[in-house]
Amino acid sequence: MSPWLGRRWYDGVFWFSSLTFTFGWSLRVVGREHIPKSGPVLLLANHQSYLDPVLVGVASKRYLTFLARKTLFRPPLGAIIESLNAIPIDTANMGLDGLRAVQERLKKGESVLVFPEGTRTPDGMLQPVMPGVTMLIKKLDVPVVPVAIDGAYGAWPRRQKLPTPAPLFLPATPGTIAISIGPAVDSATLRDRPREQIVEALTVMMATQFARAQKLRRRSGHESRAE
Repeated sequence: MSPWLGRRWYDGVFWFSSLTFTFGWSLRVVGREHIPKSGPVLLLANHQSYLDPVLVGVASKRYLTFLARKTLFRPPLGAIIESLNAIPIDTANMGLDGLRAVQERLKKGESVLVFPEGTRTPDGMLQPVMPGVTMLIKKLDVPVVPVAIDGAYGAWPRRQKLPTPAPLFLPATPGTIAISIGPAVDSATLRDRPREQIVEALTVMMATQFARAQKLRRRSGHESRAE
């Protein structure tokens, strides 16, 4: 697929997904203005469900590259996610292959989405940040943007085969989704800290946005919990 055609395909998926999540899951997003409009940027998001890469793609309004397990690259899903800039890695955690791929894309000025928790949450809450992401912080001089998703677990928890909609204009359900995007942080302000302090700083950044996403859902009359 040519770069031009790839962009048009991505645009089509973006608008289709935006309408689907707005009307099908009452999606609300705050903080889009915090994502730099150009240049490399590393987005760090919590991981609640299979919906998350598309949700952050809809929220960002920039072409995103994201990591995905190699086991997902089987027909027909593999061709679809590869066409949407997915990078295959050996494990759900940040392995060396994933780190190298992220570095290459960031050096090209792209925006890259990473789920530093490594895997989907088992209960809808934030999970510990994996230390592998600190290698990116120490090696690259890029803006780091924290992103928090709330409600995607309620829409599609790990134990459930298919997602449950939460349509706009209907009574509240646990599957209503909200996303909060926080201010960008220069990785240079974190680079010289010990690994444990970097993990702690990233955890605080993501927790702040998670609380904001929860508040956004509560303001809409939806509880930030899953049944």
